[in-house]
Amino acid sequence: MNFRTGARALRTRKETVRLTAGLARNAWLIVAVLCFGLLFGGCGRERSAVTPVPAHSAAQSRFSPSTDCRSCHEAIHQAWSGSHHAHAHRPIDPEKDRAAFLPARDFSLNGLDYRVSLDAGQAVLREARPGQPAQSFVPEFVLAYTPLRQYVVPVGKGRYQLTELAFDPAKQEWFNVYGDERRQPGEWGHWLGRGMTWNSMCAHCHMTGFDKKYDFATDSYASQWTEHGVGCTQCHGNLPANHADPNRPPAPRTAFAAPAERRRSQETCAPCHARNELLTGTVVPGAPYHDHYRLTLPTEASVFYPDGQMRDEVFNYTSFLISRMGGKAGVTCLDCHDPHSGRTLLPAENNAICLQCHGAPGRQNAIVIDPLAHSHHAADSKGNQCVACHMPMTTYMQRDPRHDHGFLKPDPLLTKELGIPNACNGCHKDQTVNWAIAHTDSWYGDKMNSRQRERARVVAAAQAEDAGITARLLDFIANEDIPAWKATLLLLSRPYSSDIRVTSAARAALQDADPLVRSAAVQVLSGNPEAAPAIEPLLADPSRVVRLDAAWALSPQLPDASQPRSELEAYLRVSADQPTGRLRIGQDLFNRGRAAEAVAPLRLATEWDPYSAGMQETLGLVLDSLGRGSEAAAALWRAAQLEPGAARPAFNAALAFASAQKLPDAELALREALRRDPRFDRAWYNLGLLLVQTGRADEGLKALRQAESIAPQTADYPYARATIHWQRGERDAAIVAARRVLEIDPTHAGARQLVGPAR
Repeated sequence: MNFRTGARALRTRKETVRLTAGLARNAWLIVAVLCFGLLFGGCGRERSAVTPVPAHSAAQSRFSPSTDCRSCHEAIHQAWSGSHHAHAHRPIDPEKDRAAFLPARDFSLNGLDYRVSLDAGQAVLREARPGQPAQSFVPEFVLAYTPLRQYVVPVGKGRYQLTELAFDPAKQEWFNVYGDERRQPGEWGHWLGRGMTWNSMCAHCHMTGFDKKYDFATDSYASQWTEHGVGCTQCHGNLPANHADPNRPPAPRTAFAAPAERRRSQETCAPCHARNELLTGTVVPGAPYHDHYRLTLPTEASVFYPDGQMRDEVFNYTSFLISRMGGKAGVTCLDCHDPHSGRTLLPAENNAICLQCHGAPGRQNAIVIDPLAHSHHAADSKGNQCVACHMPMTTYMQRDPRHDHGFLKPDPLLTKELGIPNACNGCHKDQTVNWAIAHTDSWYGDKMNSRQRERARVVAAAQAEDAGITARLLDFIANEDIPAWKATLLLLSRPYSSDIRVTSAARAALQDADPLVRSAAVQVLSGNPEAAPAIEPLLADPSRVVRLDAAWALSPQLPDASQPRSELEAYLRVSADQPTGRLRIGQDLFNRGRAAEAVAPLRLATEWDPYSAGMQETLGLVLDSLGRGSEAAAALWRAAQLEPGAARPAFNAALAFASAQKLPDAELALREALRRDPRFDRAWYNLGLLLVQTGRADEGLKALRQAESIAPQTADYPYARATIHWQRGERDAAIVAARRVLEIDPTHAGARQLVGPAR
């Protein structure tokens, strides 16, 4: 056995499944929408829903600008005209933007020098980086209203970019939305990078009737829209041609919308109030949400805290669906928010918005709560406000505070255990976490030992891929009654999908009523050939997100002209202007056995996002499969450099260096992997083989013993020692090592041969 053959045998399931699980693993490609943070959520008060008008054919419908609606809907138009929706986007206006650009001013932020001015009625933004000539940009559009405004500049080929420099209209000052976090040119998230491309990241939710019109071949845009801002038809759809005809019979009205209609109305709000991924590239008013979007769930620790609190920008809808009110009790956005003004229907400061259901006698089976008795705070204090404790605020983009819509219990004990923020210490910043724990235990006692607390512990352990969490994770999956949480827990079980209990739970979840759960179940089973027959019926699932996951899992066997293949290809092209889009195209080609064709889109993805370790690693693994060892090693080593705290990328690079016959580089990479993780047994094993192969057998045997001490039940390690001792003529030592192999695996043929029948 030499290092190359040993290395090739070491591809763990986690490494090889990477290319088959790509569809849902790229959640950072988000639809980051309305920057003004319109809130929704709350308790269930039935009101008239904003029921979207079904789409009509072009011959039967017309686009009506929002001004046309005013004559018949004066009160609604008035409420809308002052909303953040109405002001979500507009062209630059010398009068409206005068305060931002006049008088001309020079200032520095984060080491960059800026000048903003209004020259001959034209707004100009100049940026100068140290040692580089200044660049001037002429904004065409303004995105958002309050508490901040960002400017949109054209950069050629129909592409528009959103500036990181923003204006605070209340403080009349400019600031950087990234704060002190410096983004360098070339980074995906730099304001001139694709992470800030207006055509793909912002416009579809800040404009009405937006069509991206991206040209795959030329990497250019011919974007179109019908109205700036979020106008009437963005939510209600294009209207029938006779809509304004005074002789047209009026539509029937009801005093209260049925629950199904209210949910449908909520799914009209959700696309732009959620962190999600576009599946079709089209905002369709009234269409089922999961036909057009993939919702980001609390699977990643960098996006949500383990209890479900929002961490990164998630825009509320996920938080709402994982809450008991939104995910189980049937409460919708419209129970608390007027859809046209965006304001709450009742005040939050005196708890009226919450007490509409939680006040006596209670509505919609809500628990009746006396705020004074429950909060243990004075009536006129912030601590007596429901939203202060159960909807804590996080500030995004430096100036934009937003309420969490998960309605969670503040739990200081989880702060101590897992670093999850709690509203108690968020308000009482001068007190310790132990002080907060003592008070919550005294006031609420056993109520704090809730499912929320236990689930957060399970989620945190699963996110850390704790091998001992499988049984508890499965128990929570079996007993979870909030679909968004059940889907989350299923997705967190993916690292354990070789466990038959996990696959059994996923198979059962394929029949779940909620598309989020069915989608998660397919993803758990994806890459398991034995599960293909169970997944195949879901190619005809009523929900597009489930059909796409099934098509991704079964992609190698889909006929070219089939409906699932066509739908999958259309999906792959939706995000082809982003690095993750090209990554998925490359992954799909690889999965279909077209590895050579996969290289071009994968390489383009790494060029568009050169600081993504995952993309470099995927490219490297594909190149390695093609026998292009040197190129593979370069990509994998670059991935290791981009992820300096992780051992596995350095290990993968070592395997590729070995494949390219660059053994000194392979040794360096293995030692780097072990520096990062001294208990990486496979790295010790490979290092031992390499040392033996390069004439340092004694050192190699020590490395193999180190691997064996870390993982004493792995037969490969003593067997490697046995073969090395045998080759050196050390028969007794070889037999001792071979007997150790047989203790671990009595059926091991190689060890049995070394020991021999007479022994």
